[in-house]
Amino acid sequence: MIYLDNAATEKPDKKCITAAEKYLFEEYFNPSGLYKSGYNLHLELKEARRNILTRIADENNFSLVFTSGGTEADNQAVFCGGRRGNVVTTSGEHSAIFSAVNELKQRGIEIRFANLNSDGSVNEEHLLSLVDEKTSLVSVIHVNNETGAINDIFSIAQKVKEKNKYTLFHSDGVQAFGKIAFKLNNNIDLYTINAHKIGAIKGCGGLIKKKNLQIKPYLYGGGQEQGLRSGTENVFAVKCFEFAALDRYSKLEENYKKVSELNKTMRKLLDSELFTVLSSENASPYILSIAAKGVRGETILHEADDNGLIIGTGSACSSNQKKRYSRVVLSCGVDEITADGVLRISFSPENTLEEVKAAADILNKIVANRKRIMA
Repeated sequence: MIYLDNAATEKPDKKCITAAEKYLFEEYFNPSGLYKSGYNLHLELKEARRNILTRIADENNFSLVFTSGGTEADNQAVFCGGRRGNVVTTSGEHSAIFSAVNELKQRGIEIRFANLNSDGSVNEEHLLSLVDEKTSLVSVIHVNNETGAINDIFSIAQKVKEKNKYTLFHSDGVQAFGKIAFKLNNNIDLYTINAHKIGAIKGCGGLIKKKNLQIKPYLYGGGQEQGLRSGTENVFAVKCFEFAALDRYSKLEENYKKVSELNKTMRKLLDSELFTVLSSENASPYILSIAAKGVRGETILHEADDNGLIIGTGSACSSNQKKRYSRVVLSCGVDEITADGVLRISFSPENTLEEVKAAADILNKIVANRKRIMA
């Protein structure tokens, strides 16, 4: 099997699982417990929090709240940050943001969507025109999960603050963390990360926030996670996340170069008579969006699966909505005929050139054969 749907989820790293296994079977205590074993786990969580946070932020200025994943972290940012006036976001957001802001709309908050450029990045000029004195929150995805377009969130956040210094700025960084090099600055108030996109396990993520930022809890209960996310902490998942983050950041540049070569090879080997490449050359190399000419993407996905190749047709988190066309791709100005053939190929450092060559051959043969049948 060739697995090229890593933007949806990556295969868990066995090294991380093995290293964290003792937190399932030996050190399984409640980290909020007052007994020694519980307190020791509290210290383990503190160490994990620091090791994850400091990969991209200064711990003197930011803190990390562990959540059940990127969706919860995005929702916490939206519902805690967008409490008044209007909220500005983009037409290219992950469904965790897109659906959450639409729920805010039902609660009486005005939602303003900024247009996208053809590559899936936000049109900065349009976004900034939507920000005014009543804007409580701006949320801009860091790396678009369908096209791989990278938004310059640091420049955008600075310009947002220049228009309204009281506006909170959030970014969904799920497809950026552990994959591209960056450091958060003081213009970023909230930032979402996730574990299973970098070789840890599902069910763990985090919301990074500025230390001096006061937000209300999203979940109430025992007051865990600095009172901002109640619920007994999943130490095993958190430690998996920690070990995966440490591993990825120790090889960030090496992995980036490797994945860039995989992406470049796939672009080169796909038959240009059969496929259109939608992702720009400047996109994250971890994501490659393409469109088959005249053949439905879903049809190709299933036939590729039968041939031992797993790919995606867009955001896996939106697949249950049964929508024929991706709203993100359409927002890039792609017509419906092209959008019908969209596929998302996403890489991990564990993929090989041999897999990419085989995958390109499978895709070329599938589409060529389909077009012969339809001719």
